[in-house]
Amino acid sequence: MVLDQQLLFLSLRSLFFVLVFLYIWFSTRTTGKNLPPSPRKLPIIGNLHQVKQDPHVALRSLSQKYGPVMQLHFGSVPVLVVSSADAAKEIMKTHDLTFANRPDSTIWSRIFYNGKDVSFAPYSEYWRQVKSICVTQLLSNKRVQSFHNVREQEVGLLVQHIKDSGSDIVNLSDLTYTLQSNVVSRIALGKKYTNSTEDGEENSFRELFQNIAQLIGYFSFSDYIPWLYWIDSLSGLKGRVEKAANEIDAFLEGVIRDHSSALSSGASSDDLLKTLLEIQKQDSDSAFSIDNDSIKGIILNMYFNGTDSTSAVLEWTMAALIKHPDIMYKLKNEVREIGRGKSRIDGDDLEQMPYLRAVIKESMRLYTPVPLLVAREAMQDVKVMGYDMKAGTQVLINAWAIATDPALWDNPEEFIPERFLNSPLDYKGLHFEFIPFGAGRRGCPGIQYAMAINELALANLVHVFDFALPDGKKFEDLDMASETGMTVHKKSPLLVIATPRI
Repeated sequence: MVLDQQLLFLSLRSLFFVLVFLYIWFSTRTTGKNLPPSPRKLPIIGNLHQVKQDPHVALRSLSQKYGPVMQLHFGSVPVLVVSSADAAKEIMKTHDLTFANRPDSTIWSRIFYNGKDVSFAPYSEYWRQVKSICVTQLLSNKRVQSFHNVREQEVGLLVQHIKDSGSDIVNLSDLTYTLQSNVVSRIALGKKYTNSTEDGEENSFRELFQNIAQLIGYFSFSDYIPWLYWIDSLSGLKGRVEKAANEIDAFLEGVIRDHSSALSSGASSDDLLKTLLEIQKQDSDSAFSIDNDSIKGIILNMYFNGTDSTSAVLEWTMAALIKHPDIMYKLKNEVREIGRGKSRIDGDDLEQMPYLRAVIKESMRLYTPVPLLVAREAMQDVKVMGYDMKAGTQVLINAWAIATDPALWDNPEEFIPERFLNSPLDYKGLHFEFIPFGAGRRGCPGIQYAMAINELALANLVHVFDFALPDGKKFEDLDMASETGMTVHKKSPLLVIATPRI
């Protein structure tokens, strides 16, 4: 009996060493392909242990050691990490079509109706059609400008709310999020869903969307180590995703039902949901049509992109200005000179404010709201910067690492808006050293929308108020730490004292 146990132990030990040998041999053997440099990976988890808090920071540190094009493994999935403008250009321009796909994601798929949205859907004829609808009928320059009254009304309400706060501490992080939520709700759905009500409608609506914004940035074992899929259930992640998906679906289904009833009764509206319902009706007999799930997926994209990342830009910009009073002073001079004698700034005034646009650009450079662009996936074998990449490889472009690359930017860690004055650098995807909205086929289609509201809000805030930190804190002591997520916000809320000057 003892001998049998010893033989079993020796057999298992021998098997263990054989498996370890085979793993090391297969991991290190030459394949004849020119692969990117890669840090050593661990069994099962690959390089996941090297990407923990603040993934964009961790990946930049690794790229400084292994190069601007490196290959990691998240579990069993190869991931190409790009941290240079030249490599980003190859991905998003030279080989844009090859990398136009999105990787499979159990979370994205469940929340966004199995790929019936725009941001996370796989590359297909369906995606091309709905992207065209968004670009031509929902987010065109003409359509964005048609909602200028909504933007001006909501910014006016924000300013009045801050005025009504008197000498109380104001939470700018909260108010900027509420502003963006109100604007996108009215533009997309025809009404605000964040007004305070006795039944807590504001809290439930906001918590629902903020919960989903967190979930879409979570790591799922099902995607990268499939045989450990059960951990998603054990950790509660699968249940949270299922609950959130059901709740958001019920909410959007109710909104669509109410809209359809109102339109049938002859009510007039000019929101994006009405446009989508009209397209659905017109195209019902054509080769391509959108169903209710498509509409819900598109609306979800618009809400998240128009609220989460857009509010992050305004939050970080205000924080940077408060931390740098000399830059705030320059911006005040420009805005207040253009707005002399006026109680508010309107859209026409913004055309005369180059420094304001430079301030927002610099904020997006140094505090990139989505530092790791949404992952892409190679649809076929391809060479990138001379390296061989196989189909199915995921690609993470570290937009923040590129925007803080000392080879491209002087004093990259400093907040210097002047670098954008008299500079051709723009955020529309033509200059790959500055890609806060991405580029190519998968670039964000809502650039004009985001800039229109943020420019107007920022101009009015600095036109009307002087800002100070509470409890006598010095500007330079403002905490600029960030929290981890797909969209990066300030870790601590931006609390200020706002004193009206007009």
